[in-house]
Amino acid sequence: MRLGVLDVGSNTVHLLVVDAHPGARPLPAHSHKAELRLAELLDEDGAIGPEGVDRLVATVADALQAAEDKGCEDVLPFATSAVREASNADQVLVRVREATGIDLAVLSGAEEARLTFLAARRWFGWSSGRLLVLDIGGGSLEIAYGMDEEPDAAVSLPLGAGRLTAGWLPGDPPDPAEVKALRRHVRARIARSVGEFTRLGRPDHVVATSKTFKQLARIAGAARSTEGLYVQRVLTRKSLEEWVPKLAAMTTEQRGGLPGVSEGRAAQLLAGALVAEGAMDLFGVEELEICPWALREGVILRRLDHLPTKEQAALGG
Repeated sequence: MRLGVLDVGSNTVHLLVVDAHPGARPLPAHSHKAELRLAELLDEDGAIGPEGVDRLVATVADALQAAEDKGCEDVLPFATSAVREASNADQVLVRVREATGIDLAVLSGAEEARLTFLAARRWFGWSSGRLLVLDIGGGSLEIAYGMDEEPDAAVSLPLGAGRLTAGWLPGDPPDPAEVKALRRHVRARIARSVGEFTRLGRPDHVVATSKTFKQLARIAGAARSTEGLYVQRVLTRKSLEEWVPKLAAMTTEQRGGLPGVSEGRAAQLLAGALVAEGAMDLFGVEELEICPWALREGVILRRLDHLPTKEQAALGG
């Protein structure tokens, strides 16, 4: 069947269309995305303003039309931290439903972490042993750890690259004192959760998902995206520590000129790098591997897990 997963994130609204059936690897068929930056459209009261809601409705409607055009049998719509934490989230969801007919499922932070972990586990397999998965989004940082497909520990922290950039780094280039203050804030917030994971033992394999980690790996020398999904891409703490001061000294325009860095994400790259560096340092990670699959694939895999297989259908299950 052809499925669409509609991800209303803090940075983008992304429709991923895949051809899939139970027991098979989902094959990407189409990608439709629009940069909305919901995390930056919140007013002083933490609400998504009228203009932001209008843009969200229009963007969701465009994505649904793209899903119809591509022949999707079903669309799995969900929203993450920007909608979840908006003070007017209920009103926004009603408006989206009335205007588009779609009920956005608002994932909790823990659900985000668990579904991302599922995607990473399926990608790397059981031979990876104990997995530690890190995911930096626009609004939050997700961390999950475990031996199985369901993690033993999973947390979501308010350390997304977009959120931190808007709240802590207004300058371009940023003020060194503000960078230092953000670094201190990030590490203090991550440190509160480290013990929950370290008591479970050291991971056998550390992986990271998200655009932020992919871009950091790319500027540190990893293969470009055009070389395909199956090329191993790693990010070392040493290379990240070398890049953080360079990024801090750059303007947004200069960061946008780095290999693999999109213009729309350039402003957030420094905040994302500070979160990545802090997480790798506090968890004692010298090197991590980039996972091509993340939350959207986790949502698709969970849906496929609940569909009957051919054998079950033949038996009437």
